[in-house]
Amino acid sequence: MEPTFVTIAVFTYSAEAGIIKGRLDAEGIETILFDNLTIDTDPLVSNAIGGVKLKVRKENEAEARKILATINDYSLDDSGKEINCPNCGASEIHYFSNVTDIKSLFAFLFGFLFGTLPFYTKYEYSCEVCKHKFNPA
Repeated sequence: MEPTFVTIAVFTYSAEAGIIKGRLDAEGIETILFDNLTIDTDPLVSNAIGGVKLKVRKENEAEARKILATINDYSLDDSGKEINCPNCGASEIHYFSNVTDIKSLFAFLFGFLFGTLPFYTKYEYSCEVCKHKFNPA
């Protein structure tokens, strides 16, 4: 009888799925990625086909979900500690890039038009609770 695989997580991009796959593989859980090559070919179809599916053997599902639960969804500092919002103290912080000044706008447009990576990007943290944007000290 062939093993049955179940989907335990879905990701927009294969890079995200690859990181989690590596973690589960390191714990000795056999994993398979579905639709990752299709999305690598054209990332815009990710939502249309339901993203990259990470699957594990049915008998390893509980253990895999337990490992997934230990992975923090929010940003951490360089020493692995939670970053807290200076406004409300919450730890639900996301790290993101934005285009807020003319320099970052031109860098974005140049990269978009010529298919290159952006040579200038501004990053900020954003609190999910109070929506405060900040740069940690």
